[in-house]
Amino acid sequence: MRHALTIRNRNMNPIDILADTYGRRSKAFKILVAHGKQVAEKALMAAEQVSHFNPNLDYIEKAAMLHDIGILHTNSPGLGCRGKHPYICHGILGRELLEKIGLPEYGLICERHVGVGISADDVRQFKLPLPARDMLPITIEEQLICYADKFFSKNSKKAKQKSVEQITRSLTRYGADKARRFQNWVEMFER
Repeated sequence: MRHALTIRNRNMNPIDILADTYGRRSKAFKILVAHGKQVAEKALMAAEQVSHFNPNLDYIEKAAMLHDIGILHTNSPGLGCRGKHPYICHGILGRELLEKIGLPEYGLICERHVGVGISADDVRQFKLPLPARDMLPITIEEQLICYADKFFSKNSKKAKQKSVEQITRSLTRYGADKARRFQNWVEMFER
């Protein structure tokens, strides 16, 4: 069953939001735009495989550009960010930021894209500095962006796409269920 998205501001420009947040000349802005474009392209290609679910392509493209906006407040000097929070918090920070500017439907993807999604049990088990609630991708759009994001690193100067094997191997250390979730997406989005 598909979750209906109501996008109130169809004319919203994610590049302008990133520029207002980071400044167009900042290192983080340049990294986020490049990474967002990679994720958007991969997610839109994968969406073709599940066209029967009628994914909202406009939302996917814009949300892919904004999904990492929360890195601003993390301690990630390699990305040009010197905030006080650990990187794993960038999802909830992004949600808060986008909710404040009236884009809660885009904030959800920020919160739900980290890893392959984080459950309340994960928060407790791994003692993560996050609220103990489920932050799992639910809609097809959220799943597509979460899936596509796994293929690209923001820390690398190379635009090289990771392999399915590399991603699966890295997810296994967080539990076999994480690798299985990703493999299910591979089967769904890479026919």
